[in-house]
Amino acid sequence: MRTLLILIGAAILTGACRQPVQSTPEIVLTTSDPAAEGMAPDRIDRISQMLNKAVSDGEIPGGVALIARNGKVVYHNAFGLSDTQGSLPFKKDAIFRIASQTKAITATAIMMLWEEGRFRLDDPISEYIPEFENTGVLESFNEADSSFTVTPLENPITIRHLLTHTSGIGYGVIDQDPRFRMIYKKAGITDLFTTEDIPIGANIRKLAGLPLHHVPGDKFTYSEGLDVLGYLIEVITGKPFDLFLKERLFDPLGMDDTWFYLPESKESRLVPVQHMRDGQWEPYPITFYDPDYPVKGARRFFSGGAGLSSTAMDYAVFLQMFLNNGEYNGTRVLSRTTVETMMANQIGDLWAGGPKDYGLAFGMVNPDGIASGGIGGAGTFDWGGYFNTQYFADPGEQLIGILMKQTQGTSSDQTGWKFRQMTFAAIDD
Repeated sequence: MRTLLILIGAAILTGACRQPVQSTPEIVLTTSDPAAEGMAPDRIDRISQMLNKAVSDGEIPGGVALIARNGKVVYHNAFGLSDTQGSLPFKKDAIFRIASQTKAITATAIMMLWEEGRFRLDDPISEYIPEFENTGVLESFNEADSSFTVTPLENPITIRHLLTHTSGIGYGVIDQDPRFRMIYKKAGITDLFTTEDIPIGANIRKLAGLPLHHVPGDKFTYSEGLDVLGYLIEVITGKPFDLFLKERLFDPLGMDDTWFYLPESKESRLVPVQHMRDGQWEPYPITFYDPDYPVKGARRFFSGGAGLSSTAMDYAVFLQMFLNNGEYNGTRVLSRTTVETMMANQIGDLWAGGPKDYGLAFGMVNPDGIASGGIGGAGTFDWGGYFNTQYFADPGEQLIGILMKQTQGTSSDQTGWKFRQMTFAAIDD
């Protein structure tokens, strides 16, 4: 009895003395001097020199660059011309088509619903979108009429497969396999952007009837999986995808410049897509899409894989939320534990031997990648966009880098890797 009383007393004393777990202080982006945040001012200047030289050499018409460290924006500059036809200089609040940078935002929205217990990551997508029940792997293809046969799946496509580009779904007009380009075209799939009156649900239900590249989980094939998940959000919530993002993510975080289709008051800030022709930068023409889709047409196609437009500052806020372990501006978007899951290698050894792994939203530098040099420490997460935008964020260094441009066909552009390498080289603490 005496021993029991001692143990009870110790337990009470321990409980009284135990302090609550302290969370990491929330960081909201503000501006600061580079030196105050351990960044060498002269090395930051090198970045400006490099970007301005790229403009004068004709590599790019211009752009916007942002660097933040420890929650402080230490560099945010515009350079070159946003519209060479009108000789309009870039401004820091320019709005860019961020294309595949949309994928991480869609993945974040999916994980918000996952936290609510709406589904499990390994649930078959067919439980929510029944049209996927009969999806199979491409077996034979007739080039004459784009007809095909499939081998039925033994194991279904899951939500995790769609998040990690391992579902086997293709990417239509930009697919590496010409057979899938032909199949998607015949089926009338909208792959990326459109000004036409097409809801994402109608598009995804057609996509579900098309063949897969491979058995789900066997390979990494960059795909329209995040477009499927954008529609899944509509199915689960009963809300249009754009409204869900606005109410649950953009408004709470203060991302006022991030939209699928821009309000009239913001249209003038959208940067034209440009390409080089006969030694001059010119507006990119209409091809399989109209480059002005964010301000024209029916405004109904909410592509979860490529449809958003945004600013460098808005995307920095999104990345800082992850560096804050899921919280920003007084809003907890994701749990710290969920962020850890998203940043874990989700594709096993499919990228074995390379400097990066892939999680549930980003590519991530692995320990072997440190030896590559210039891409950040282990855990640095990144991606880019079809119109020549790039970003990275290093949790260990609490460092964000964003470089926004709007070009097509610029194979001579070396600013992406230079910006990243020189940003990490500017760390001086």
